[in-house]
Amino acid sequence: MTAFSVQKTNCKVEANCKVEAGRPHPLGAVPDKDGVNFSIFSENATGVELLLFDEHDSPEPTQIIELDPTVNKTFHFWHAYVRGLKSGVHYAYRFDGPSNWSEGHRFDKSKVVIDPYARGNNKNLWNRGDACIPGKDNLRTSMRSAVIDISGYDWEGDELLKRPMSETIIYEMHVGGFTQSPTSGVKNPGTFSAIIEKIPYLKELGVTAIELLPVCEFDDTEVLRTYNGKELKNYWGYSTMSFFAPHPSYCVKPEACQHVKEFRDMVKALHKAGIEVILDVVFNHTDEGNHEGPLFSYKGIDNKIYYYLVQEDKQYYYDYTGCGNTFNCNHPVAEKLIVDCLRYWVEEMHVDGFRFDEGSVLSRGEDGAPMEHPPVVWAIELDDILSDAKVIAEAWDAAGLYQVGYFPGYRWAEWNGRYRDTVRSFVKGEPGLVGEVASRIAGSADMYGSRSGHLPVNSVNFIIAHDGFTLNDLVSYNDKHNEANGEESRDGADDNMSWNCGVEGETNDPGIEQLRDRQIKNFATILMLSQGVPMMEMGDEVRRTQKGNNNAYCQDSDISWFDWSLVEKNSQMFRFWKLIIDFRKRNSTVKRPRFFTGELNERGQKDLCWHGTQLGNPGWDDPDARCLAFTLGGLDEADDLHVMMNMYWEPLEFKIPGIKSRKWYRAVDTAQASPGDIAEPGQEIQITTNSYLVTGRSVVVLVSK
Repeated sequence: MTAFSVQKTNCKVEANCKVEAGRPHPLGAVPDKDGVNFSIFSENATGVELLLFDEHDSPEPTQIIELDPTVNKTFHFWHAYVRGLKSGVHYAYRFDGPSNWSEGHRFDKSKVVIDPYARGNNKNLWNRGDACIPGKDNLRTSMRSAVIDISGYDWEGDELLKRPMSETIIYEMHVGGFTQSPTSGVKNPGTFSAIIEKIPYLKELGVTAIELLPVCEFDDTEVLRTYNGKELKNYWGYSTMSFFAPHPSYCVKPEACQHVKEFRDMVKALHKAGIEVILDVVFNHTDEGNHEGPLFSYKGIDNKIYYYLVQEDKQYYYDYTGCGNTFNCNHPVAEKLIVDCLRYWVEEMHVDGFRFDEGSVLSRGEDGAPMEHPPVVWAIELDDILSDAKVIAEAWDAAGLYQVGYFPGYRWAEWNGRYRDTVRSFVKGEPGLVGEVASRIAGSADMYGSRSGHLPVNSVNFIIAHDGFTLNDLVSYNDKHNEANGEESRDGADDNMSWNCGVEGETNDPGIEQLRDRQIKNFATILMLSQGVPMMEMGDEVRRTQKGNNNAYCQDSDISWFDWSLVEKNSQMFRFWKLIIDFRKRNSTVKRPRFFTGELNERGQKDLCWHGTQLGNPGWDDPDARCLAFTLGGLDEADDLHVMMNMYWEPLEFKIPGIKSRKWYRAVDTAQASPGDIAEPGQEIQITTNSYLVTGRSVVVLVSK
């Protein structure tokens, strides 16, 4: 053993611990049967202290270990092995070094910082204000990382489900908001464990994957502002504090270091139900913000390494994210952290995939300019461990880089914003869009088909996501109503391509309510019949409303929460979504692995034919066109489909094509009252005429038998 500067108080866990040199890899706090190895990277630090705490809320460390750079440093990795230390103890660091802000160095030994590789943290004592004041010691109000033993968990044979993207139906949801409402009836509202209780609901709906808004630890204690006496805080979680750590507020017992177990329990239960887990990850920035933001991790560990700094004056941060700073994703150390993190969530937590918030930041080089072959993007693309994990990019950032249709890499799927905008406008009733609509429904071959190796599954199709109107509000409001956010409604998008169907907001008018139901069914039908990967939003299947708020990022309230009373109130809408999802699952023609080529099936039917009200005449050049029809030829005995979409406000007569040796049956008519709006499998109604009167603002789907 080498001599160190070690201070001991009346210690409990650490009483018999011995400090040894340790190993530089792996990074983080890794326990084994004899002790714990600590390792952390800092290129520019001149001194490092490791602080050990008996409990998560201990005001003082039980042991302070000053790392000797001649013994405890290998290149730029600082490390120590504490023999006799057990998992469950809490720890943090202090870093010393230059504090020349204009040169990019922000070392501040008065600050206690958490480990970027921590598997769990507790912030019971956390005071954000103390972390913002340079030179103020924040020991008693700092966050603490937890030493968590991730071995020994009984997965019961669980592994990634590896469902093909073409078979995937995504349900985007917020962990807290899904069950936080008293109407949820769960034991521990707003937690990972509460999701387990709602698995029967998800299974009945039929989605194959849940995409969770950020579950990596974020600061839900910061008061952004107060409005009408209510404190508004970060609800969505798009400002990560710790990439490896499950958010403690989603855990029942975070103080007992149960972060990892509770998350794993949720994943295992979902996998047993055949449901994949996709995480929304935010590697583009951190919650340390701009030059006035708090220092709790990267800034104090090695600010110059982890962030894009303004070269003329490095006390300031390039803000490509709109959140105060930008993570230096393609620096080798930051790239390693990102890839290590993704591997951890896949290998140790059995996560099935990731959606990358403001993913275009990952394509920026160390100078901030977009790269043709960004290392971190290709490392994720080609990594063997991540090869079965789904990767989805939000292919834009706040600085104007828009890469939808050409995000680097081959297997990366993208949130298709053009799909959202086109289908919204079409269903609203905008004219002259039928050519664009056809491209989106057919898998956006104009965006992806021209790129070597790309497929329809590169397009994640969506109408609604967390940022924007709910589907109910899309058909109920012409304008956003964000007053409750306390920003005088300056926040949120102004152009939502929405239509209120005649009355702004809630109404008791049965005619308007019927029209809104029909519009929602139109959206659902088009989404589930489009080539690519469909994504829907939590609660859209039961008309969840945010009262016209299209930017509920700070609303941890009934504005954002899933109101479970709607499941019974709008049971007919739930039935429609359940059956249209099942329809997609049963019909291979709407989830083709490759783009249409014009091939014929055994009945001489082309794989895709476009029409208008007249066969073969879709009206590509008609500036007033508001209707479109198409026929999909099923291969290998699969059903043929004929779809008629009338977004004009009056009924229109659509011709129906003949089909060799088969007859047409009606599966969907969104203008019909439930249960006539969509047929149970095997209960479709035969159509004996060669035309069909399609009600204004409705969609009809026929299947061949």
